[in-house]
Amino acid sequence: MRLTAEFWVQAYLARLRLEGIPAFVVAHGDDTAGAVLVKLNTLDGQARAYQRAFDLNSGERRWMELAEGGEAEVDAAIGRQRGFDPDLWVIEVEDRDGRHLLGADGLA
Repeated sequence: MRLTAEFWVQAYLARLRLEGIPAFVVAHGDDTAGAVLVKLNTLDGQARAYQRAFDLNSGERRWMELAEGGEAEVDAAIGRQRGFDPDLWVIEVEDRDGRHLLGADGLA
């Protein structure tokens, strides 16, 4: 059984809150089947964007880096993705230490 996008996003935001990591929904995608993209803003002008993808070697879904660099460049990459997929959720995580918890149990 697959979780809805909205349920996963709410669980992710709750986990981040428990760790004291600020995060915000920047774009609200389709509640049921929207893909989720996570932007990590390290608050120093740099950012990274992650999306879930299938690992062809293992057949499992995992978080992969979509873009990295200056925040404006990462925002542009996210904007292009939103242009292709209007149902896309975008979550922005703000953490100077680069924590995003995407590899944590229950979120990976």
